[in-house]
Amino acid sequence: MKKNLIILSFFFVLYSCSDNKEVSQWRGPDRDGKYPQTDLLKEWPDDGPTMLWFFEGLGAGHGSVSIAKDQLFVLGMPDTIGVIYSFDLDGKLLWEKEYGVEWHKNYTGSRSTPTVADGLLYFVSGQGEAFCMDTKTGDVLWNIDMIETFDAPQISWGITESPLLDGDRIILTPGGVEHNVVALDRFTGETIWTSKGNSEPSAYCSPILAQHNDTRLILTMTTESILGIDADNGETYWRIEHKQSNKINANSPVYYDGQVFCASSKADTIHGHVMIQLSEDGKTAEVGWRNQEWFNLIGGIILHEGNVYSSSYKKREWFSIDAATGNLNYVSDKLASSVTLFADGLFYCYGIDGVMALVEADETDFKVISSFDIHLGTDQHWAHPVIHDGRLYMRHGEALMCYDIGAE
Repeated sequence: MKKNLIILSFFFVLYSCSDNKEVSQWRGPDRDGKYPQTDLLKEWPDDGPTMLWFFEGLGAGHGSVSIAKDQLFVLGMPDTIGVIYSFDLDGKLLWEKEYGVEWHKNYTGSRSTPTVADGLLYFVSGQGEAFCMDTKTGDVLWNIDMIETFDAPQISWGITESPLLDGDRIILTPGGVEHNVVALDRFTGETIWTSKGNSEPSAYCSPILAQHNDTRLILTMTTESILGIDADNGETYWRIEHKQSNKINANSPVYYDGQVFCASSKADTIHGHVMIQLSEDGKTAEVGWRNQEWFNLIGGIILHEGNVYSSSYKKREWFSIDAATGNLNYVSDKLASSVTLFADGLFYCYGIDGVMALVEADETDFKVISSFDIHLGTDQHWAHPVIHDGRLYMRHGEALMCYDIGAE
C-alpha cells in the first residue's frame, strides 16, 4: 500500500507540472450559475440556434457536462451500470468506461457533474462512490465508497453531489453522523479532515467555497441546516436552520460580499429563500431575511445586480427578489419552472416542459427574447445546461446536444 501511494504521488507531481491547467465544475467556474462568456447571440432564430452535433445513447442521467481543454465529459446509465463518456468538442466519442452500479430505484440515472482539473476528473455515483479518473484514458486512479467509509446513510433519491475542488483537496458530503462533510487528498483519496457538521444526512446539495475576508469557508446544506465550515480544518463555525418536507436542500448556496443566499422548496417549518449575513471573520452568522412565500426546489438561483432570480418547481412562476430586503419584485408566468443560468447580460432558462429560453430580466421586468423546444432525449428536463466557448450544451436524459450561440 505504501509503495502504491509513493507511485501515485510521483504520478501526480508530473500532472501538477504539466500545462493542463483548465478547471471545469458544476454551474460554472464559481459554481454560481454565471458563465464568463461574451459575444453571444442576443436573439435566436425562431427554431432555435444552430445545432452543431448531438449524441443519443448516454442512458438515464440528470448531470451536466464538464469541459476542459479539448475534452467533454458526461455520465449516463444505459441499464443499471454507470458509464462515463468522453467526447471531443466536435462530438466524436473518444472513450467510455463503466464505473459500477448507478442509481436505478427512482428518477433513475447518474446525478453528478464531473469536476475536472489538471488532467484528472472527479465525480460521485448515485450509490455514493467517489471516483478519480485520468481524463485521457478513463482509468480509475482511486475510488472510495463514501457510505461505507464514512458510515453515512443512503438517501431517498441517491447521492446527488458534484465534488468541490479546493486546491489539492476534494470536498464531499457523505452525510455521516461523525463524518458529515469531508476533505480528501485529490491525488490519493486519503482523508485530510472530516467535519461533524450538524450530523445530518446529505441533502442533494453541492457545496461551494467562499473567501470571506481572511476566512475560507465551505458553504453547503444538509437535510435541516445551512452550514459554514472552515475549509482548512473542517471546524463547523455556524449553522442556520433550514428545512424542506422531503429533506431536499438541493440548490448550491451563493456567496457575495459577506452574504450567503440559499433556496429550497416548501416545508412545514422553515423553508423558501434566505439571506445569511456573515460576521467580519465569517465565524458567526445570522439570518438577514427570509422569504417563505416563494420556493425553489432544484433549479438554482442567480444573484445579479442586487436581485435574486429564481423559479418555483412545477409552477409557471419565475420571479425576482430584492437581495437586500427579501421582498418580491415581481413574478412572471411566461415560463415554466426552470434551471437558470446567466451569461453575457442575459438569462438562460431551461424549463421542466422542455423549453429553452433566452431572457432579459431586471428588478422591474421579465422579457422572453427567444425560445425553442428540446425534442431529443428522455425523462425529466432537469440537467443544468453549460455555456462554453460560444456553445450551449444541453443534456436531456439519454441525449446530449451542442448549439452554436456565438455572435458573428
